[in-house]
Amino acid sequence: MAKLIHERTHGQAHVTLCDINHSMVQVGRDRLLDQGLFRGIDWTVGDAETLPFADASFDAVTIAFGIRNVTRIPRALADIRRVLRPGGRFYCLEFSTVGKGLKPFYDAWSFQAMPRIGRVIADDPEAYRYLAESIRKFPAPQVFADMIAEAGMRRVGFDALTGGIAAIHRGWRI
Repeated sequence: MAKLIHERTHGQAHVTLCDINHSMVQVGRDRLLDQGLFRGIDWTVGDAETLPFADASFDAVTIAFGIRNVTRIPRALADIRRVLRPGGRFYCLEFSTVGKGLKPFYDAWSFQAMPRIGRVIADDPEAYRYLAESIRKFPAPQVFADMIAEAGMRRVGFDALTGGIAAIHRGWRI
């Protein structure tokens, strides 16, 4: 689910949450309602490749653990840039490429342990196999950073977290 921030006023942000899956939007909305955290949030169903928002309408766009599930990532990055205002920032938290020292352990965890855990917890080992495969197919950090730059963003960079298990990518619309 992408989070898009319209503006900040008096220390508060107006936030739009957007996901292509209507059920995910409903579940997220219900959970925040249950916690009393609903003010200043708009809920939208939309595709990351063709965001249903006007040009230059957000100060920031964030996405966590979702961009790897987008069919045409370059198209989504271009549309994210389109909806950012000049000076707007993009942040993406995503699984990444682990270092060589961690790779054997991470692969064993991802391709052996996770599907077994998925079978026990959710009776769905295939979903956990898909998770491991989608992580493995996602571009390496520098390749993804280059994709962000190719979409027209500047000041592009990334920080690897936990030995490369995840990374935070960033870019600015200038």
